[in-house]
Amino acid sequence: MRKHLLVVFTVLVSAFAFAQKGTLNGTLTDKDLNNEALPFANVLVKGTTNGVTTDEQGKYSISLDAGTYTIEFSFLGYETQTETVTIVAGQTVTVDKTLGAGSYTLKDVQVQAQANREKESALLVEQKKAVEIKQSIGAQEMSRKGVSDVEEGLTKITGITKVGSRGIFVRGLEDRYNNLLINDLAAPTNNPFKKIIPLDLFPTDIVGVIDVYKTFNPNIYGDFAGGTFNIATSKVTKPIARITLGVGYTTNNNFRKFLMSEDTDSGKGFFGFNGKDRELPSVLGSHPTAHTLTAQESLSAFDKSGFDVSENKSPLNSSLGVLVGDKFSFGENNKFSYLVSFNFENEYLFREGVERNFSNPPTGFVYKNDFVTTEYKYRTQGSTLLGLNYSTDRLKLTWNNFYLRTTESLIQDQFGVADSFSSTNKTLIRTNQFDQSDYFNSQLLGEYALTADKNQSVRAGVSFAKTEYQQPDRKFFSGTRDGENIVTSIAGNNFIRQYLDINGDTYASGMAEYNWKFGKSEEKQNKLTIGYNGNASMMDSKYRFVTPINNTAPNSITVPLNSPDAQLDALLASSAFNFRESSNATYQAKLDEFANAGYANLLLKFGEKLEINAGVRAESTNRETKYRLQGSFNAPFEKIKYDNFYLLPSLNIKYGVTEKANIRFAAGKTYTRPVIMEAYPIEYVNADGTSMKGNPFLKNSDNYNADLKYEFFPTSKEMFAVGVFAKKIDTPIERTMVANAATSIITTYLNSDQATLFGAELEFIFDFARLNKSLDNLSLGFNTSLMHTAVDVPKLTVNPDGSTTESIETHRHRDLQGASKWLINSDLKYEFKFSETWTNTVSMVYSLFGKRIFAVGTNDLDHIYELPFSQLDLVWGSKLSEHFDLKFSAQNLLNPKRQFEMGSNGGAPISEDSAITRSYKRGVGFGLTLGYTF
Repeated sequence: MRKHLLVVFTVLVSAFAFAQKGTLNGTLTDKDLNNEALPFANVLVKGTTNGVTTDEQGKYSISLDAGTYTIEFSFLGYETQTETVTIVAGQTVTVDKTLGAGSYTLKDVQVQAQANREKESALLVEQKKAVEIKQSIGAQEMSRKGVSDVEEGLTKITGITKVGSRGIFVRGLEDRYNNLLINDLAAPTNNPFKKIIPLDLFPTDIVGVIDVYKTFNPNIYGDFAGGTFNIATSKVTKPIARITLGVGYTTNNNFRKFLMSEDTDSGKGFFGFNGKDRELPSVLGSHPTAHTLTAQESLSAFDKSGFDVSENKSPLNSSLGVLVGDKFSFGENNKFSYLVSFNFENEYLFREGVERNFSNPPTGFVYKNDFVTTEYKYRTQGSTLLGLNYSTDRLKLTWNNFYLRTTESLIQDQFGVADSFSSTNKTLIRTNQFDQSDYFNSQLLGEYALTADKNQSVRAGVSFAKTEYQQPDRKFFSGTRDGENIVTSIAGNNFIRQYLDINGDTYASGMAEYNWKFGKSEEKQNKLTIGYNGNASMMDSKYRFVTPINNTAPNSITVPLNSPDAQLDALLASSAFNFRESSNATYQAKLDEFANAGYANLLLKFGEKLEINAGVRAESTNRETKYRLQGSFNAPFEKIKYDNFYLLPSLNIKYGVTEKANIRFAAGKTYTRPVIMEAYPIEYVNADGTSMKGNPFLKNSDNYNADLKYEFFPTSKEMFAVGVFAKKIDTPIERTMVANAATSIITTYLNSDQATLFGAELEFIFDFARLNKSLDNLSLGFNTSLMHTAVDVPKLTVNPDGSTTESIETHRHRDLQGASKWLINSDLKYEFKFSETWTNTVSMVYSLFGKRIFAVGTNDLDHIYELPFSQLDLVWGSKLSEHFDLKFSAQNLLNPKRQFEMGSNGGAPISEDSAITRSYKRGVGFGLTLGYTF
């Protein structure tokens, strides 16, 4: 009886307490998105810790005691609004609000307030709600951290580092283990030496969000083990017209003596339009015939592209950006928008440091060569985007066209000892090289809701891309330096010209996907996805050589180092020597690659806490390489063909421990294809006799991946996450160095037996307002990765010529090439105002990585290691007024040495004083960008 009385008493007390409360609810909308719902915004009872976050429909509801309150409505990057409300017991008060970016817009992002996914807080909530393990960085965060391109933006994500010109490393795995999607469509590389497009070519004003997948989902391609990057291009949501001008200065790079090829030191060369002056002479035709040029043909063919260089002072780096966009509404739900973006920038780079290779006599390792290498690089890059978007209530159509163009003009001097058996230490080898890449991609994407409630929908897209990578008239000569002259000869490997042309004439990709949301609740939280995606690539290359023939020229000539053309032209005119094409039958190769896949994925939600996303991908890949052996130019192509079929399962589980904390688990299988030049059957020859040779017998790697992660979101601006991961890679692809019959160093690639990786990741974003409210505008972001790797080396290795020999690797068990044992990224942000219209954001960004193997050791030599260095950057973004904004950046403030070192665990001791094989500094860079928004 007493129990029953206690229950009745409890119910009566609860009912009485409830009767003293009222309810505040409403909807928040986004003024800059035509009053669309604003999810993930904050609703706070001022002076208390009582608050909620709006749901996906922008709705909120709070239960409050009777009384009068001040309610604060806010969203990161938007103006904050307040409202005083009176709550009456047992009644509901509705307050709707519309928030706009107002004076708080971060205008470093050229397209403001485009979509909620571009805002930091929205992406943080999206990360929290997603079932799969992914991380994203949006336009707003890239603006805050002073990011000027996509590649730099990605380095702010846990486990990701940028490694010089070698691209992005994810969890210590280098470029070959990554993949790239643009708007969910496969995209080709513009550079055959890299797996994906160098992401520093994408300026942030054409990028809305970058999603990073470190674990596998069936709708993304199986070709990755490190990360898949999906770039979502920008979409304008209100009229915008903007221009930006920038200048940059890097210590020891600008305002110093600078060498450039004469064809680059011109108006055309400034914009990178001098490639045509260096094209293969038409007299040599489209196919090699061992043609010997007459004296007049030689003079005419190379009159615009000689060996002379200009010596000037390098000016400031510069940049220009123009952005125009608008959005129109017509009819009830019809909307059309366009976005046009143009960006151009140039940069002067100077590098100087040691460059060495070791040989391995039994008494100890000594330098085979010992150079001080000096490089002068002039780079340009331009991008153009045209984006058109049309939408109705149920239909969305997008047509994107973007063109990327890069050039790099290089003058490189290697001075010192070219051969340890030679008595001279004044050998100079000069390389004069020009790289040009052109990349065009056109995409058409559509999404249609099959039902009015949008629970069934289809998505589809197609793209066509064309790429071209050229090194026209790459030339070099060598001799003995004598002051400002060089003593050389017209013989051997001197005054050789190379013409490399790799054309991706056809690259097509497509995708089609059906989505069905189902379930008992109104939100239809379960989802079935069935789809297809695939791509096809057809590429061919030509690598041709032009060499001199000495007729009556002296065995030794002395010419000015920077202006040998006058004397060479005189010798040509007198027929003392001629040029002749020396290409062989291996000059041409072709590569065809295809990938086709169907996939199915099922997302199920069990109650409020457990979500399971499971799927499978069936993917067929084909690679066919065609090449000729030495011999006849008309011989049929040799063919090497690999056909692989993969059944790739994936599992993602999310368990909501609390409303603010999740536990995640992910597992799946993927594979890895080699970079184009790693498996391409040509030998790329350098002036110093070293070379790179692709191995067409490389096999794909099979990757098995597992992740476990805990994440906690204390507030809408904070997060803490810790996770562990493991990978097993069968037949991993790795870089190694071997010697040929002439003892020259060849960089090539091989399949090891297997590799295992396991590690841990820690990440947090800390808001200092937690310590003191006066520090509300100060926050710290930090992430680190710890990793252990182990590789087993097989006894037999398949060589680039197809032969099988016993492995010449020094160590049969070692770390994975390219993998660091630890990585650190962090940033400290402070926001403040000088006035109501003058707002500022200062960010300090720091990164560091652990020692890693750059090249695998062979023939008793230990590995070559890349040594750690610290990167510290400072960015100050300032919105001066409604129209003007200014950004100041200081990059690489610590200016550390970038060093590569021969390890000491080889088969003999190192007999030299230093084991450093390469060393240089980049300099401290300062940049200033002024933007004006009309």
